[in-house]
Amino acid sequence: MESALTAAASWLDFIGVGPWSRGSTLVYPVANTLHLLGLVMLVGGIGIVDLRIMGLWRALPAAEISRALTPVAIGGLVLMIASGSILFAADGAALARSAVFGRKLIIVTAALANAAAFRLIWGAHMTRWPGTAPGAARAMAAASLLLWLAAGASGRWIAYS
Repeated sequence: MESALTAAASWLDFIGVGPWSRGSTLVYPVANTLHLLGLVMLVGGIGIVDLRIMGLWRALPAAEISRALTPVAIGGLVLMIASGSILFAADGAALARSAVFGRKLIIVTAALANAAAFRLIWGAHMTRWPGTAPGAARAMAAASLLLWLAAGASGRWIAYS
């Protein structure tokens, strides 16, 4: 994975994103703020859906909560990818060698795979859940919440590694 990240860092430097993100007093802090906003949107949106599927707020239809908040979470993810690319470009060579950054990417990949699997397996069935989701759906929701929180925590730990 390190060689792929090193190649990505070199490419971002070549197209000018790296020098732009390092050379401005505003780009990095704005990208960092947007990355945090994306995390809040992602975990706030999908976290509420996950908590509902896990059993909270049983009187509220899970499918309706998901329909309302999943687009917020997806918007947050898109914002995080865009801003994260700028943050990565600022110090890509060092991040490519960071074990914490590597773990963060693995956690994000696992969270995305869990989300895709959940949609594939349970997405069409959510409207039929009375108050309680099946145990496997609850387990996937708990995994989702833990994985996204771990991804956010890993992002913070990068600064201390």
